[in-house]
This record gives sequence, C-alpha cells and structure tokens, in this order.
Amino acid sequence: MDNYIVSARKYRPATFQSVVGQKSLTTTLKNAIQNNKLAHAYLFCGPRGVGKTTCARIFAKTINCLHPKADGEACNECESCQAFNENRSYNIYELDAASNNSVDDIRSLTDQVRIPPQIGRYKVYIIDEVHMLSTQAFNAFLKTLEEPPHHAIFILATTEKHKIIPTILSRCQIYDFSRIGINDIVDYLEYVAQSENVSAEKEALNAIAQKADGGMRDALSIFDQVVSFSAGNVTYKSVIENLNVLDYEYYFRLTDALLAGNVSQSLLILNEILGKGFDGQQIVSGLANFFRDVLVCKDPQTIVLFEVGDAVKEKYLVLSRQCSVEFLYKAIELSNECDLNYRYSKNKRLLIELLLIRLCQLNHQPSPVDDKKKIKLEPLVEAKKEPEVKQAQQEQAVPKAPEKPVTPEVSTNEVISKSSLRVSLKKPVEAPTGEEHPVTEAAKNVVLDERFTQEDLKTAWINYAGKEEDAHLKNTILNVNPQLSENNLIRIAVFNPDQQRKLTDKTVEIKTFLAQQLRNTQISLDIFVTEDEKQYLPYGNKNIFEFMAEKNPAILSLAKEFNLKLD
Repeated sequence: MDNYIVSARKYRPATFQSVVGQKSLTTTLKNAIQNNKLAHAYLFCGPRGVGKTTCARIFAKTINCLHPKADGEACNECESCQAFNENRSYNIYELDAASNNSVDDIRSLTDQVRIPPQIGRYKVYIIDEVHMLSTQAFNAFLKTLEEPPHHAIFILATTEKHKIIPTILSRCQIYDFSRIGINDIVDYLEYVAQSENVSAEKEALNAIAQKADGGMRDALSIFDQVVSFSAGNVTYKSVIENLNVLDYEYYFRLTDALLAGNVSQSLLILNEILGKGFDGQQIVSGLANFFRDVLVCKDPQTIVLFEVGDAVKEKYLVLSRQCSVEFLYKAIELSNECDLNYRYSKNKRLLIELLLIRLCQLNHQPSPVDDKKKIKLEPLVEAKKEPEVKQAQQEQAVPKAPEKPVTPEVSTNEVISKSSLRVSLKKPVEAPTGEEHPVTEAAKNVVLDERFTQEDLKTAWINYAGKEEDAHLKNTILNVNPQLSENNLIRIAVFNPDQQRKLTDKTVEIKTFLAQQLRNTQISLDIFVTEDEKQYLPYGNKNIFEFMAEKNPAILSLAKEFNLKLD
C-alpha cells in the first residue's frame, strides 16, 4: 500500500503563485527578491494555518535559487531548489520556539549564524511561534538580530504578535497575514477534490470552509476527515453529520415560526435541535449569526459580506424579503444579549425559550402609534346637563370651584399621552361612562381648564408623593410647599440644585399626574432654588455628609483617617 500523505502536506504551496489568499504579501516578497532589497529580519504574523511558515520556506528557497525565473519564482531545477524540495538543504534552519525557548537554544542558534552557506547566497533561520521565547532568550537574541552576518536572514513567525517585546518588533519588517476568504478556500478545495478524484458538493465545501474559520490547513484536514467518512462522496449532509454542524435549515424553520408568532412551533424546533446533542450557546450564537446573514442580504451593497454558495444565498435572499430591518435589528440584539447571559444562567434552556418567546412577539406587538390609540381616559370631568346649574354659576360674582368627584387612579397602561397636555381644544368630549373605551381622535385633543384652589393643589401634591418610589425624592416632595400663582402657574421652591434637577427630570410625569387630579391640563411648573438659607435641607448622601460635617467637624476627621470617600 502506498504511503498516504495528508492533503495539508501534499498540497502545500511550493511557489508564491500557489499561495492562496495572500496575494499582496507574496507580491511584495517577490518584488523585494527581484530588486535585491532584502531585509535581514522579517516577522510573519497572523492566524494559524494561513501560510506564514509556507511563505517563509518559499522565500528561503527563492532567494537561494541559482536560476530564478523572470516572474520572481524559483526554478525548481537547480541544485539548491532540488535540495530544498527533498528536505536536505543546509541553507534553511527551522526552530520551534514552543519547545526550544531557552537561552541555551538561542545561543546554539546564534553560534550557527556565523557559518556561511555551502550552496546559494543566504542561510535562512525560520523561528516558528517566536512569541513563546522567554524574556531572557529574547534579550540574548537581540544583538544577533540587529547585526547579523550579511549571509543570514531571520524569519520569525507567530500567531500572537502582541506578546513579542517591542525591541524585537522594531528590528523586523512586519507582514500581517489575513484570514483566507471562504470563496478562496472553496475554490482550492474544489481543486484538491478534482485532483483526488473525489465527488464534492459545493455546499459541502462551503460548510467545510466556514468550519475552518479562515485557515487553509484546517480546511484541508477537515476535508480529509469528511472524505474518509463519506467514502469519497462529500455531500452537505455528510459534512454536517460528521462535523456536528447545526444545519441552517433549522434556522430557516425557526425564523418562519418566529415571523408567524408561533411560540409552540418555535419551542418544538428548539427541542428537536437540543435532542440532536447541540449545545444551547451554539444554538443562540448561531441564531445571531443567521439573523446577521439575513440582514446583510437585504442590501445589495452589503451582500458581498455574505460568503456562501449561490443556492444557499438565494434562500437567504427570499427570507430577507420577508423580514423587516427593525425585526432583524431587534432579533440580533436579543440573541446577542442571550448569548452574553447564557454563561451565568442557572436555567439555560429557559433562557433560550424566553428568547424565542420575545422574538415571536416582535412582529405581533403594538407599535407606539397603536399604543397611543389604545390609551384609555378616566372620567376627567362630569358633564352638567341641568341648565339651572349653569345659569346659577354664571350669576355668581366670584365663581366657586365645584366639588370634584373622586377620580379612580390611572393604571400603568392608562397614563395620559404627553401630547394631549399640549394640544388646544378643538371639540369638547363627553366623559366616558360605564366601560372604558379607546381614545377617539377628538379625545386625544381634549384640554381641560377647571379651576382649583391652593388646598386642592396641596392634596394632589401629597398624593403624588405617595406614589414616588425614590425615598430621597419622596422626602423632597413632602418637604416643599407648591404655591398656586396666576394663569395656573405652580411655583415650587426647593432647597438645592440637586433637588431642582431631580424634580425637573420628572416635570412631564408631575404635570400629567396633577392634570388628572385637578382636571386641568393648562398648568405649568416653575421649579427654582429658594434663596432663604434658613430653609436649607441636605439632599442625597453627599449633601447629608457635608451638612453633618459642618455641624460636627469630628466626622470629617474620621473620614480622612479611614480614607473614606462618598460619591
């Protein structure tokens, strides 16, 4: 039986032209060789499996080629190239810094640097995973790296550039290798499959490329694994079965249920996915990515960010037409929020189910405009139908405020719209009787101007304080005395700017509450800080501390002694 060689080794690029996905870097290296402008030290950094060590080897072979081609590639025919291809070249020295990271290892390397090459012009030292070198080893390497012999070139390769000390970085030309695109990986896998006489579906190769996460070496290793599993017939089904990849069809079915608001169906699909052994966080993160892919398909300018086969892309395009941008924005936000909270949740399945329930409600919850249409008004004024009462009121020299009927408290869903307090009266609206009804167009424009007294204002003010949850603010409300002025102006004197700011932030809420209690939507508020120093009251933790420290300086000394700070 012939010796089997894995695809990652068998199809490892031997020329710059065959390197996949790093065209700009390979072009730069070829131009440097052709123009004879070689640096003495290079740093190749980037993710795993993207061609760093491969490019270093090709570079070492090319600069020692005795008869280089016009395009800057090695001839692969001279003695130097053949020695390299047969792994017997003494011009290339590779060191794995992950296992040879001591000072002694570096000193052994620097001792060899002095020996010139036997064939070719340069000796190339490739140090892989260079970030694993100890600090002492880096320091021992500095002098040689800065001033090597003219025949020595160093190529350092790493996946974690941030771990390399700055003194090393400043002595190297830095080349950043990028992740290989999905389409580039798929094209290369098609070439490998054709060379190996393997039947492979494009969707299957696309799934392999996505699983490889931009690394060609990983993609080739996965390809070999799936070929063995499927006996040479690589299909999309065989790939997701072998790699335990969550089929995107589940996400299509799940999204259809979410758009229909079908909670039961979405929970059943979740149960089906969990039953196949998939991790919950994998489901949530996959759902967020799925919504992201649907979103980029909605705009022709961003669809280039979606790297899949044409058949799959068409399915995404169809779904994107059914989803609104608002739905996708909110769905991505909720999915990402669930993904962040998943690790800390004790009931992880319930967390995912709550996510699905919330997603089902996105297309079936009332919009803010609809909410306004459903606002219900409590009876704000009683219509007086007896003409005798109206006539008697008109004959009075000083009109007396009629007694107010007790108004039921407004629930959370029955708060008066802010806009209704600012629009002038166009048409009188009769108070609703019996069951509550949605606000009509005329009711939304209602303006009430019933007269009220200082005593009425005081009672309503105390009622508002009773509903306030903030203890500090509630205390402030109870300690101030609002005064009724002309034209329904209510003047509220507070004792410091903090209280003024807190009450000002609540202006709309206060006006809404008082308008209901006093049946007058024409009121306005004037919140100001009193100039009477005698009425000063501390507000908030900081003010209370300063107030107490002024009365008793020992408190301030105690705080300094224990280095206490109060925000």
